[in-house]
Amino acid sequence: MDINPTEILGYLASLFVLLSFFYKDIRKLRIINSVGCAFFVAYGIMLPSIPVIITNVAILLVNGYYLFWKKSKKEG
Repeated sequence: MDINPTEILGYLASLFVLLSFFYKDIRKLRIINSVGCAFFVAYGIMLPSIPVIITNVAILLVNGYYLFWKKSKKEG
């Protein structure tokens, strides 16, 4: 069984996205999910696969919005 670096990155990305759904704390869920999405962006670049890249960049932006921008609006 020959596993290349691209496949390893894909499995790692999948693992982080899966693990994120075990968290009840939405902030931790978004952080772990963002790590998985960042790995998926790198995976999409290595393939190359534009749909994988676009989808995961969009999810990263949504997570970033709720983690950083929305949080600062709530505090201010």
